[in-house]
Amino acid sequence: MTDAPTYSGPERILSGMQPTGNLHLGNYLGALVNWVKLQDRGAECFYCAVDMHAITMPNDPGALPGAVRSVAAAYMAGGVDPKRSSIFAQSAVPAHAELAWILQCVARLGWMERMTQFKDKTGSDRERASVGIFTYPVLMAADILVYKATHVPVGQDQKQHLELTRDIAARFMRDYDCAGFWPMPDPIIEGAGTRIMSLKDGSKKMSKSDPSDLSRINLTDDADTIVRKIKKAKTDPEPLPDSVEGLKGRPEADNLVGIFAALNGATKEAVIAEFGGQGFGAFKPALADLAVAKLAPVVDEYNRLMGDPTDIDRILQAGAERAREVAAPVLAEAKRMAGFWG
Repeated sequence: MTDAPTYSGPERILSGMQPTGNLHLGNYLGALVNWVKLQDRGAECFYCAVDMHAITMPNDPGALPGAVRSVAAAYMAGGVDPKRSSIFAQSAVPAHAELAWILQCVARLGWMERMTQFKDKTGSDRERASVGIFTYPVLMAADILVYKATHVPVGQDQKQHLELTRDIAARFMRDYDCAGFWPMPDPIIEGAGTRIMSLKDGSKKMSKSDPSDLSRINLTDDADTIVRKIKKAKTDPEPLPDSVEGLKGRPEADNLVGIFAALNGATKEAVIAEFGGQGFGAFKPALADLAVAKLAPVVDEYNRLMGDPTDIDRILQAGAERAREVAAPVLAEAKRMAGFWG
């Protein structure tokens, strides 16, 4: 008995963000910084604005194209190089939707019902939720598999969806007797900046959907706004501890120390070694100065890019052409194996 063939194709990386609201510090430290580093890995990178996912929730159709441009500009301002990575809108590659239907017929209802994000997003109102918000993890699987992506940078909250992608790929290959057709994509869990929390509540992740703009630092905020938001960030009355262990049970202090560490490319231990025993009256100004220094070039480049939307559109078009080129043969083979005519 011989072993089943395993995937032997090239290494590819796929990730994306929804074009809903401004990208913020958590997106930058938790994703963009990592995406930029991955460009040096030698793998082909695909970074999309997932506008198909965006319409699973109420949205303004007239604002969506501009939001896609904004996300693309933020990618590039953060360091993603369109000469080394394909930047594109998900909806510009129809293969995503076509493959998603095939995969929906492979996925099982029980698998979908176990997805915790559906429960978190819909709460007690799930009967009124769109079918899209229920099945969007299958579309995410199609996003990944249509490029035969081998690695996917994800936050901890998306790890379950990547595990579902692996389950769907394995079921497809078993059902259609095509072992080795798809890789089992591995997660790349982002590093120090993965869990940047709200500036108003250290127990909640920084989010574009938070109604309070003071809860986040947007990548469009100017220096004065960044300083003001850090100054108003929630803290407790105690000074910073003398050890990292002393941050336990102090979520807001832990968050601000983590932000300083991530921005400075340091560890929390190094931050505590410098500021331990000091109050937030001393620490917050230092954090504000660091945030402004690190983010000002990103904001400036974002504003420059947004001043020329035709150039952004050109980059999105070129990225979509490359994405379609890679996705087309994968979709064609999946359709053939599913028995589709033509």
